[in-house]
This record gives sequence, structure tokens and C-alpha cells, in this order.
Amino acid sequence: MSSRQGTETGGRPEEIKAVPLRHPGRWIAAAIILVIAAALIRSAATNPHFEWSVVGDYLFDGRVLEGLRVTLELTVIAMAIGIVLGVVLAVMRLSPNPLVSGASWIYIWFFRGTPVLVQLIFWYYISALYQKPGLGIPFGPSFVHANVNSLIKPFTAAILGLGLNEGAYMAEIVRAGIISVDEGQTDAAQSLGMTRLQTMRRIVLPQAMRVIIPPTGNETISMLKTTSLVSVIAVADLLYTVSNIYSTNFKTIPLLITASIWYLVCTSVLYVGQYYLERYYARGAIRELPPTPLQRMQALALRLRAWS
Repeated sequence: MSSRQGTETGGRPEEIKAVPLRHPGRWIAAAIILVIAAALIRSAATNPHFEWSVVGDYLFDGRVLEGLRVTLELTVIAMAIGIVLGVVLAVMRLSPNPLVSGASWIYIWFFRGTPVLVQLIFWYYISALYQKPGLGIPFGPSFVHANVNSLIKPFTAAILGLGLNEGAYMAEIVRAGIISVDEGQTDAAQSLGMTRLQTMRRIVLPQAMRVIIPPTGNETISMLKTTSLVSVIAVADLLYTVSNIYSTNFKTIPLLITASIWYLVCTSVLYVGQYYLERYYARGAIRELPPTPLQRMQALALRLRAWS
């Protein structure tokens, strides 16, 4: 009533008193999370069965670091094969030629439909099917022969199993990125006289990268962990190495913790790389890029300095 009278007489209306909205549920949830986190940290720090001293002894052990090197090699090579193969298969899948697109579909269907562990074991025992494959005229004589046992070692079998399997998943990721680009871009490129491959390489793929990068980063992180499966075919990766060590000293839990720490370190580095790649390819898609973690820390430091 007084606010209305003040408006009618030309006076200034009373100021509205804003009361901040309270969120007690958030504080309760935060308190519960802190209590659980503190209990877990205390349990890990005080439980003698974790044997953190053993973890420290083996964390930088030469054998563990060598296994880590093999794991990283497998990840890089398998992802390189998967990405190249995935791009080729995705382009084939979108081809108007039914034989080309059908061959790509069958490949993707087969390698996505069978477990990667089965594929690894299959490549490891491929010599049971082909002892001495040859290279020559199709349906005719062979001029070059090779011994499969000497050609496909356990490391090679691991690369084939992981890389060929990853190619099927990357094909679907790349295909999703390609079809996300507006068809008008392709029409405009063709009107300028570009071939289909030129359009794909110069117009479509650069724009599709914004959609391709996030799942590719996830696939890389997943590949790093999937390499642990190669231990079943006696490839001396990180998990195989620590399993050999704890089979002799019976320090199973500390050595598994050691392997987990290295997996976490590597995946954390990949997370950072994926973040900056996504940020790079997001340019032009959004008006203003979000601040990086470093920029956020700098802004927080400036605020703390201003308050002090």
C-alpha cells in the first residue's frame, strides 16, 4: 500500500529486500560426501594390508616401467591403426557403391560383434589355420611364402587384435561426425568442381572433427585400459609384468595398486590432451571459449590477492 502511494505521489518506492534462496540439501549432500571421503582416506592410510611401502618400492621399478612402455606402445600403435582404418571404413560406408558400402558394413558388424579378447586369442593362434601363407596371383601360384609363427609374434598379434577391432568402432565415430556436417557444404563444394575425396578431405572432415574428437578421446583412454587383455597371450605389458612379480613375492594387492596408479597417471594425461583438443576444434562453434583450468586458477589467485 505504501509502495503504491509513493508511486502515485511521485515519491521513490520502497526497495525490495532480496532474500537469497537457501539450499540445505546441497550442504547436507556435501557433508555426507566429505564424511565418506574422509573415512575412505583414513581406511586406506591406516590399513596395514595396503602395504604402501611395497607400492613405493615397485612404483619406479625397472620391470614395471618396461611394462608401462609396452602398454603405451600398444595404445599408440593400435589407435593409429584404428583411426586410419576407421576413416577409410567410414568413407566406404557412405559410398554410393553397394559393394563398397556392404564390405564396410560387414567388417564393422563382425569386429563389433565379437569380443576383443576372442580376437586377440584368434590372432595368437592364427598359425593353426595358415602355416605358410603365400603371395602371388589370385587363384593361381604363389611366389612368396612366409612362416606365420615367425611373422606373427605375440606383440604383433596384440596389435592386430586391438587395431582391427578399434577400426570398427572408429568407423562409426567418424561416420557420425561426417553425417553431422550440413549437406549444403557438400553441395557447395561439388558446385565448385571438387571431387568427392577433395570435398571429404578439405570441407567435411575438418568440420566433423568437432564431433569426432570427444569420442575418439574416450576410445583412446579405453584402449589404454583394454591393452591389459594382452596379458592372456603373454605380451609383457604393465599388468602382465606386475602379475609376474606378485606370483613370486605374493604381494598381490600392493602390485595391483602400483599398476592402477600408472593407469590413472596415463589416463589423466590423456584427459588433459582431450580437453585441449576439444577446445581447439570448438573455435568458431561457440562465441566465447570457456576458460582453461590454468586460467581459472589464475583468476582465483587474483581474487584471493585482492581480498587479502
